[in-house]
Amino acid sequence: MTGHTPAAPDTTANRILDVAERLVQTRGFNGFSYADIAAEVGITKASLHYHFATKAELGRTLIARYTQAFETALQAITAKLPRADERLRAYVKVYADVLANERMCLCGMVAAEYGTLPLQMQEAIRVFFEFNESWLAGLLDQGNREGCLSVRVPPHEAARMLVGALEGEMLVARAYGDPARFESAARLLLTQLAGSKAPAADTRRARKPARRAPERLRAARLKGPGAQRARTR
Repeated sequence: MTGHTPAAPDTTANRILDVAERLVQTRGFNGFSYADIAAEVGITKASLHYHFATKAELGRTLIARYTQAFETALQAITAKLPRADERLRAYVKVYADVLANERMCLCGMVAAEYGTLPLQMQEAIRVFFEFNESWLAGLLDQGNREGCLSVRVPPHEAARMLVGALEGEMLVARAYGDPARFESAARLLLTQLAGSKAPAADTRRARKPARRAPERLRAARLKGPGAQRARTR
């Protein structure tokens, strides 16, 4: 999954959902009207109401579709990557890819408007986040057991922190128009969660400064009080 849900059959309903999804991810749920969608799809508002009688129904369908797309993406990650740390990096990349397409997580955008949403949409948003947190909690627990991740709090608490941090950093990066801010924060999160069995390349990079330390110490000694006596002898 990148900036939108996977391609579906080219029906009027799916074209409506595609346009509405983009509008939610770029403007927010309250930032567009049925007239905006009808104009882009090239249909009348009456036809739009035929497919989705109310905006609340459209919103609930959008969230359910986005949740299914996320679930499909995570199933693909699980099937392709055996290690928990690799899966975690791939999970973070799902968010990064959405942001790279100048969009936001649909459910993150809608959650920001939670207080103005109908009950059916509020419930659908919680399903999305609870699914993500459950998948991540299992992943973090696996990583702890494998030693490739280090989680010092209960996995379900760490999972909530991760989802909140990623969603929040997307908003901040968007405010600055700078996806690199998200990438930097995500790398820091991954570094904090790295376990003792992290990839060897990362470990070697971390040790380089330690190998240079003795050289600095020797240089400091040559500048000390005994340096002049050493040169005289």
